[in-house]
Amino acid sequence: MTQTQSAPPATWSPPTPQQLAALQQPGTPAPRGAVAQWFEGTPGRMRAYLVLAAAISVVFGLCAAQGFNQSDGALQRAEANAAQLVRIQAIHTNLVSANADATNAFLVGGLEPADQRQHFTDSMASAARLVAEAASAQPADRDALGQLNTTLVTYQGLIEQARANNRQGLPIGSQYLRDANATLQNDSLPLVKALVAANEKRVDTEFGGVGDGAWWVFLGGLVALFVLFITLRWLARRTHRYINIPIVIGAVVVLLTTLIGGFALLAASGHATDARRGNYDSTLALSRARIAAYDARSNESLTLIARGSGDAYDTAYNESAATVDEQLRKVSGVDASLTSQWESYKEVHSLIRDQDKGGKWDTAVGVAVGRSSGTNSVTTFNAFDNNSADHLKATSEGVSTQLKSARDGLPPIGWLGLPIGILAALLVAWGMSQRLGEYR
Repeated sequence: MTQTQSAPPATWSPPTPQQLAALQQPGTPAPRGAVAQWFEGTPGRMRAYLVLAAAISVVFGLCAAQGFNQSDGALQRAEANAAQLVRIQAIHTNLVSANADATNAFLVGGLEPADQRQHFTDSMASAARLVAEAASAQPADRDALGQLNTTLVTYQGLIEQARANNRQGLPIGSQYLRDANATLQNDSLPLVKALVAANEKRVDTEFGGVGDGAWWVFLGGLVALFVLFITLRWLARRTHRYINIPIVIGAVVVLLTTLIGGFALLAASGHATDARRGNYDSTLALSRARIAAYDARSNESLTLIARGSGDAYDTAYNESAATVDEQLRKVSGVDASLTSQWESYKEVHSLIRDQDKGGKWDTAVGVAVGRSSGTNSVTTFNAFDNNSADHLKATSEGVSTQLKSARDGLPPIGWLGLPIGILAALLVAWGMSQRLGEYR
């Protein structure tokens, strides 16, 4: 039996220079190298331009959508906040109107006139209804409106005490009336004024934001058009074909969207500015004029109730009357009859003051409460009140109409912006694929 000898163990020897060179030669490229290779040469640069131009086109679509959504939202919020502001000012007007009724009726003594009593009740009920509506419309105002409700309960309680004592001819009734007026002036109205200031600020912010959407569209469009122009220029120099139809169409789509969208937003901003400087400013001025007029009316009655010691109320009347004069001058296109009616009321007030200072208190009270046979404070003030209320309704409705019209006039780019951007990106890809096909 023969034995087979095993092969001697292999000995290690260093690699030859040829083997080392072979090992150092590149083999299959790594994934990162493949991506880099995909962008090499003229085809690779085409792909780079394709990615850049397509991405910028989509970004432009997003910018256009953002711009329109921002402006549309600002118009919507401006309309809602303006309505809330009118609502708050209506609360203010109802409160000072009710107070004017209460103080004027107090002069009558005994059982007050039924129509004035009803007007007071209606004004307070309207104020309560508007408080509830305002709290529902603007959550940010709820806390202040809740505090306002609490003060109004106190105010109404004091008014009822004043009436009860006045019907019995008790002098303490006038003190309850003064306390009620102090509660209104020091507790209720500061809350209302703070709400007015907060809502005015909100409206101003939204009016200022309407035009900001145009910047999104114009800046996005300029960047996209610049990238598309550079892409077309580079293709023309490399391929000696000066027009790439799909990319040119994409650029035209971006250009038209930029021009139509941008100028539509500028037009909407212009309409909002017109509404702000016209009906909105007139609404504010008329509301302030009516509030000051009712305050003047209250102080007229309080001056008579004080019977010779009402200088502070007379001074307050003069300040309120000056406010009415100032605000009426700010109303755009105000009817001359409105100013004339206010002047007539001031003339009657001057007559009342002359009679009171001349020792004819009863006669002055008769003119103030409407018992005199001639011109009196009640009829002249009611004429101004009714006319100014009609003007206020027209201007407040005008604000809402103008802002709604500005929103309705916007093209549907808010929800078409992204599809437009994607369309432009697809056109870029189509145009670039035509040139890439020439290198295969």
